[in-house]
Amino acid sequence: MRVSDFDFDLPDDRIALRPAEPRDAARLLVIAAETALEDRVFSDLPDLLRSGDALVFNDTRVIPARLFGRRFRGEQTAAVEATLHRRLAPDRWTAFMRPGKRLKPGDRVVFGPSEDRACSLQDLAATIAGKGEDGEVTLAFDLAGPDLDRAIEDCGLMPLPPYIAAKRAEDESDRRDYQTVYARDPGSVAAPTAGLHFTQALLARLADRGVSQHYLTLHVGAGTFMPVKADEVADHRMHAEYGEVPAAVAEALNTVRARGGRIVCVGTTSLRLIESATGEDGVIRPFADETAIFITPGYRFRAADGLITNFHLPRSTLFMLVSALGGQARLRAAYEHAIAAGYRFYSYGDASLIWRAN
Repeated sequence: MRVSDFDFDLPDDRIALRPAEPRDAARLLVIAAETALEDRVFSDLPDLLRSGDALVFNDTRVIPARLFGRRFRGEQTAAVEATLHRRLAPDRWTAFMRPGKRLKPGDRVVFGPSEDRACSLQDLAATIAGKGEDGEVTLAFDLAGPDLDRAIEDCGLMPLPPYIAAKRAEDESDRRDYQTVYARDPGSVAAPTAGLHFTQALLARLADRGVSQHYLTLHVGAGTFMPVKADEVADHRMHAEYGEVPAAVAEALNTVRARGGRIVCVGTTSLRLIESATGEDGVIRPFADETAIFITPGYRFRAADGLITNFHLPRSTLFMLVSALGGQARLRAAYEHAIAAGYRFYSYGDASLIWRAN
């Protein structure tokens, strides 16, 4: 398969810059293999699920991972920007930095107070401990553990996706809007955006409906925003992300399936993690490891029956994933409908409920 097989034209005005208010007022497109596309509202979700079904949520919490500062090398200084990517140790993160090519191991970087943003804590100082590809570096911070976490929380900006950040600045409302209401475990540098549509009231209605709710954790890295540069799908390499499926969650989901319930993943991160935790025998097992699973058409799903997800970028790995789940032709037709009907795309946009095609 070629990456161009997953291309489509998206008008610029379809990119949502703010979320729907309230959260569950977003539109919801229901996509199933054997029925017509159905235009609904996200608050209709309890009516679209059955008692005994299970929703699987990613409870990761987004940290304000976008940092601005200066690089020091002798008497030379330069402005730099970093987006934290993956934690390696209590004092170490990998990060995508700009300008990345000019950075060298041993350079000192100080993040923190600037003309447009001040930090109440001490400056965040780090040493460039290594360099990778595509502007990725390893930062060894002077602070570690909770002290480092507090400093990042105080100094950082929410890491809005590039297609939003290019059009407007981050503000205080994003600290609320770019976080799910059930976020618990800090560590992501991007939100599991399908979950942004849920409210506490909607979660309660789903529970009353008899839909069980299960939480796992996958910390989303900045690699989720990296474009696919290969021409052939098979030549693309995914960034690894760390995830955990607790033993109690694995056991509960296996019970749901044994009783005839459907497993519906909230977001592609939840789906990728559940599929990583499921063996060829269809049994979901506890999982605590990195996953770089790359799901494209032809993949045989082991656990997920359905997926709640937003509308994704052309030529992206996520559009490939939803095409694998719902069928490539069906998803192309669904996206054409969504564009024509004025659905809002990407992180702050509308949602879809996709049922597995086979």
